[in-house]
Amino acid sequence: MSEPSREGANTIKLAERRVFTHSFKPLYDEGMGLVEQAAEYLDGQGRHEAKQLSRLAATLYAAESMRLTTRLMQIASWLLLQRAANSGEMSRDQVAAEKAKVRLDTASANGEANGWAELPEAFVGLVNRSLNLQSLVRRMDDEIYGKNAANTDAGQDQASNPVFDQISLLNTAFARG
Repeated sequence: MSEPSREGANTIKLAERRVFTHSFKPLYDEGMGLVEQAAEYLDGQGRHEAKQLSRLAATLYAAESMRLTTRLMQIASWLLLQRAANSGEMSRDQVAAEKAKVRLDTASANGEANGWAELPEAFVGLVNRSLNLQSLVRRMDDEIYGKNAANTDAGQDQASNPVFDQISLLNTAFARG
């Protein structure tokens, strides 16, 4: 197993037990299943539904779909690294080094953002499920590897800031030029 935690040699980290045992498979399957569902939705039904949105809602949809995709790819990266550690393909130290590149702080515009009420229900459901999964993975990551202020604390401050949400939305909408 790993060296003793900071809390003491007798402390059991539940997240470690979940990630580094057979209990990891359901979490892995959930995460990868959500990635697949989002891809199918965005390439099919979501593309059709987005064409029917107002200009404001379409801009929000575009920004949120990029955030959703980014969030899910980061979660998938984290899950793949944990699976590699679980199967012995990588050492825990190698995983920790690679994991430092994974961002688990992708924010989302909130339900109060202009145009949010117009977004398709299926799309909002995917966004909410991805945020819930990201929160779970982030908590597990914090417990296993320790808090990383750059990935969590700043992201949470920004995620709860309505001004940041609007600036982020504008940056996403106009970052093409």
